[in-house]
Amino acid sequence: MAAALALAIATALAGCATSPTPATKTEAPMPATAYSGVFATPSTLDLNYPRFDQIKDSDFAPAFDAGMAEQLREIDAIANNPEAPTFQNTIVAMEKSGQLLDRASNVFFNLVGTDKNDARDKLQSDYAPKFSAHRDAITLNPKLFARIKALHDARATLGLDAVDQRLLERRYEDFVRGGAALTDAQKARIREINTEMSKLGTLFSQNVLAEVNDSAVVVDDRAQLKGMSEEQIAAAAEAAKARGLAGKYVIALLNTTGQPAEAQLEDRGLRERLHKASVARGSRGNQWDNTAIVSQVLKLRAERARMLGYDTSANFVLADETAANQDNVNRMLRALAPKAVGNARREGAELQAMIDAEQKAKGQPGFQLAPWDWAYYSEKVRAAKFSFDESQLKPYFEMRNVLENGVFHAATQLYGITFKERTDLPKYHPDTWIYDVFDKDGSRLAIFIWDPYARASKRGGAWMNTYVAQSGLTGEKPVVANHLNIPKPSEGKPTLMTWDEVTTAFHEFGHALHGFFQDVRYPYYSMNVPRDFVEYPSQVNEMWADWPSVLANYAKHYQTGAPMPKALLDKVIAASKFNQGFATTEYLAAAMLDQRWHQLPLEQIPDKGGVMPFEAEALRLDGFDYAPVPPRYKTPYFSHIMGGYAAGYYAYIWSEVLGANTEQWIRQHGGLTLANGDRLRKYVLAPGGEIEAGKLFPNFAGYEARIEPLLEKRGLSTK
Repeated sequence: MAAALALAIATALAGCATSPTPATKTEAPMPATAYSGVFATPSTLDLNYPRFDQIKDSDFAPAFDAGMAEQLREIDAIANNPEAPTFQNTIVAMEKSGQLLDRASNVFFNLVGTDKNDARDKLQSDYAPKFSAHRDAITLNPKLFARIKALHDARATLGLDAVDQRLLERRYEDFVRGGAALTDAQKARIREINTEMSKLGTLFSQNVLAEVNDSAVVVDDRAQLKGMSEEQIAAAAEAAKARGLAGKYVIALLNTTGQPAEAQLEDRGLRERLHKASVARGSRGNQWDNTAIVSQVLKLRAERARMLGYDTSANFVLADETAANQDNVNRMLRALAPKAVGNARREGAELQAMIDAEQKAKGQPGFQLAPWDWAYYSEKVRAAKFSFDESQLKPYFEMRNVLENGVFHAATQLYGITFKERTDLPKYHPDTWIYDVFDKDGSRLAIFIWDPYARASKRGGAWMNTYVAQSGLTGEKPVVANHLNIPKPSEGKPTLMTWDEVTTAFHEFGHALHGFFQDVRYPYYSMNVPRDFVEYPSQVNEMWADWPSVLANYAKHYQTGAPMPKALLDKVIAASKFNQGFATTEYLAAAMLDQRWHQLPLEQIPDKGGVMPFEAEALRLDGFDYAPVPPRYKTPYFSHIMGGYAAGYYAYIWSEVLGANTEQWIRQHGGLTLANGDRLRKYVLAPGGEIEAGKLFPNFAGYEARIEPLLEKRGLSTK
């Protein structure tokens, strides 16, 4: 989600430490004048927008090699500067280093997530250990750390303002957390651990994508697809044809446990096939099995944490988050879990009652509610309770209309910013849209890329990333992208979104707004916020999806242009808390599983064969032994915790506490107004990492956040 974060959150989210000692053996650096490729200088396009029309896969390796060599020369000059260390000649000089490497790696890692191919796979595998060694070559440089430490020790006497002093303190803390204060022998082991983890992390993510593609469900008989729309069936036929399976149908998988088609398919046997294909990924004993990788990574993380003075990997991670430690996280999650599971069991009882009644009416034997039944029967219960289902909504949610007259419209009403599509800039993939973003005074604020469709080369989920990050030091303005995984309809058919996809679009655009509105002095600060804060702005932005004036502006029938009937709109809003027991339970199960893994002492981490038994026991111990609601992610495809959310998946609900409080405050202060947008921009979105994240909500609202608004929002307050 930002330049400062791009290399670490499933290669897309969370700050990565830079960091060997001079004893580390590295390849001979490329001469300063040797590289003249496409990344040698900033792009000549507006806002340094990448030259996708000129960038080839063969450009990356030379740029990486030259960029690392250039940055090491820059760091060497800082570390060996004969002048006494100053904030300018050490900390600011570090901020200016590595620009060539940043340009190349920002583009590369973003493309790896959105449009992977064999060449990029190989580059990622080849360079993961090299990048790890490069970061260690900076963080574990004793001369550089000595200069930073000298400044840190004398920080009270340097006359720094708050922004500069915080940067000095953060840099010092990052170096210490990276191992800079360890012995030489410990530094050597840290380098080994970091290199191995970089290799394993890359392999894990590649295996996840391979398993998603390999586990897609092939259907021979069109009759089995009853319940799906004609457009979805046509898309499944095209997907099969692309695999050389003409005459058959392929249901592609998303990286979550639950699969969208389970809500529609009438054929229970096919729903079961789909679910079992989903949950088996990564633990099938094939070439993409991730269980051994999980075990190795967890052991390496625990070893590193212990070397750095922490009893568990979770406490090491959380010391740098607003949560501070695992006890605080456990306290919140364990307070929520019984309420969520209790709600889910009540919802399940309703579904079971419907199953029993339906089977009795058919004169057929009943069956017990299973995970593959939940989405299908919850849609039936929703229809019975609120007299509508997703099929009634989708015609009112045509994708471009949702984006331009919904997502953009809300941002214009709240912040005064405007958008204009551009067709002159090059694209990395044809299925993308590009927009200029203008501030309320008409000045250029940012460039936004919209990448909505699922494809075999794209990782699962939805996310935001940054190609160019705002910085006062460099004068750069943001170029950011949002990525979703909406199934692409067959040629000539409209893209009609589900309600979940609509809210996801608003959510991800909240991240984009965070990127647009950054107003920070140094690159280090751009979007460099704790993981348990980073989801906060996006969760606030979700509130506009069903805000009446916004919904009325975009919820229009794709054929007739008729607005969504008010009665249906009212039902959508009334149903907002429907199925929240399920949604909260599947999330909390995954969040607590993440904590269970990372709170294990090194000696207790199981080997490959114990990974899945440990998962089952962990879920049981935390009260998630309700079989119809499995965790949102099972361990072998839990990409968040193998990437930047290790011991941090709780962050979504921690951030949601802030989001729910902010939503309540906005509702109490006039709703969708420019005044509220200005306040949100000033106190929450603009500061980036310049101000401690824990202070931003109190600065905005004037009081500390409470958990009650979250309980109310999720329908848990009286359960």
